[in-house]
Amino acid sequence: MDAESLRDMVAQQWSALETEPVTAERRLRVTDLPVRTDNGSLVAAIDYEGHRHLLVPMKSRQQLRRGPDGPVLHLRKRPLEDEAGYRTYADLGCLERNLNDLFATLCSDVLVAAEQLPSNPVKALYRAMDRWKSLFRVQGAPLSAERLTGLFGELTVLVRMLEKDPSAHRLWLGPTGHRHDIAAPQGAIEVKATTTAEGRRPRIHGLDQLETPDGGSLHLVWFRLAPSANSGASLPDLVDRALELCDDEAAVRHLLSKAGCQASDVEHYRDTRFVVAEERWYRVSEDFPRLTARQLRQAGVPVTVLDVEYSIDLSGKHPEPLDDEGAAEALELLLQELE
Repeated sequence: MDAESLRDMVAQQWSALETEPVTAERRLRVTDLPVRTDNGSLVAAIDYEGHRHLLVPMKSRQQLRRGPDGPVLHLRKRPLEDEAGYRTYADLGCLERNLNDLFATLCSDVLVAAEQLPSNPVKALYRAMDRWKSLFRVQGAPLSAERLTGLFGELTVLVRMLEKDPSAHRLWLGPTGHRHDIAAPQGAIEVKATTTAEGRRPRIHGLDQLETPDGGSLHLVWFRLAPSANSGASLPDLVDRALELCDDEAAVRHLLSKAGCQASDVEHYRDTRFVVAEERWYRVSEDFPRLTARQLRQAGVPVTVLDVEYSIDLSGKHPEPLDDEGAAEALELLLQELE
């Protein structure tokens, strides 16, 4: 069987096990898979909490290397007893149900590797896991506090758009290197967020970030986020909500990865929670405070400087923010582009 067929098969086996009644805590509902090794068949299993497992047969005296033991994946040695006696397995389990589809793909790779190496299925397990570890290895450090805050703001807007249209993630272009965070042919939104308690001074990156699209409109939304221990939302909460609402989870996961939020690291941000203490929407009009390449060219100044960054001060009465109706219209303007 090819990898796709194996993936569908093991997913079907898990689904069938999920319909069976739970017997007792710490017990597994299991079924043999049609992938045999010298140590026996691989096994699909569901635990009493509904989490999915793949059991890879191993010799009782064989040592299992220290594997993942986090909030998403765990790997541990597990003995099972049935009418035939004791059998020992390497138990790979997924503790996040919203990642079941990704886990099924990982397990199909394990099954393929085990078919190719039936004499040593644990080595086959390691081989498949190492490939995935390489795939999801973060290049560089996890999100800095500044990047975490910025991504939280973008996802706050994205979730609101997805609540209105499950395809709205197609307009989230910031992670791909677009000059605006959210963009359509006739409009764009730039999102800024801060945890600073005083002032409203968003940092602008480049001469084109506040450049209005040709023939379209640009809005800037600014959030003041207040850290909160017990209320508000975390970045993983917003990720979960976006994945729930969208019509293409793989596309959203790809965008999150491009934004620096790797699937393997998302749980590290679970304890960092924010409430939106202040939110302001602005239409970037001709008199909006900004510096753009177009303005410099109109003033006869050659645009030969690079890597420009500057701050704008929105602390005063001007420019005046939009009211709730105006902010809603800004979102609707972009969503019309999806129709």
